[in-house]
Amino acid sequence: MTERTEREEDGARRAEDGSTWGRPGARPGAPRAEDQLADQGVRRRPPAATTARAVQTWVDQAISQAQRQGAFDNLAGAGRPLPDVDVRSDPDWWVKGLIERERLDLSGALPGPMQLRREKAAFPGSLLDLPDEDAVRSHLEDFNERVLADRRRPHAGAGSPPVVGRVDVEEMVEVWRAARAALPPTPPEVPPTGQVEPPAPRRPWWRRS
Repeated sequence: MTERTEREEDGARRAEDGSTWGRPGARPGAPRAEDQLADQGVRRRPPAATTARAVQTWVDQAISQAQRQGAFDNLAGAGRPLPDVDVRSDPDWWVKGLIERERLDLSGALPGPMQLRREKAAFPGSLLDLPDEDAVRSHLEDFNERVLADRRRPHAGAGSPPVVGRVDVEEMVEVWRAARAALPPTPPEVPPTGQVEPPAPRRPWWRRS
């Protein structure tokens, strides 16, 4: 047996006995780092798998304790199917659900021609709140101007751009006049009960004729 072989076997025996001799960067006779940490009461960090099992065990214990305390009894919607499960295949299901829940008005987000068509379809009902014919004519003329301005905008795409037709101002005014005449008369304003209108002020005696 050569000298190199004896040294290697001696280093292996020392490593099995707990000595640091023969390890890279270790001094002969120096204690191991693990032994120093154990002597100082320092706990080694548990492996990740052990930590995950501990967390899972804690969660299971918390759920079991909540079940024993009745925290999951008589919950709202218990035994009912989950809503909107069948529509999750739609990629825009959450956007549509948000619009429905919040009752959002997305008319301002429509393209220009769609907004004009929607506004035109609301005539003459949307004009009934206007006070007189001049206001109706002004509103309809503004609508026709916006229709022409939308036609002048450049169009991108292979197909033809959507076109919105203008309205006949005088014809729509006649329709508005007939619709206003068919409305029930507005009842006069009655003061609330318990409130009496103050009497008219009397003129001074020197101004009486």
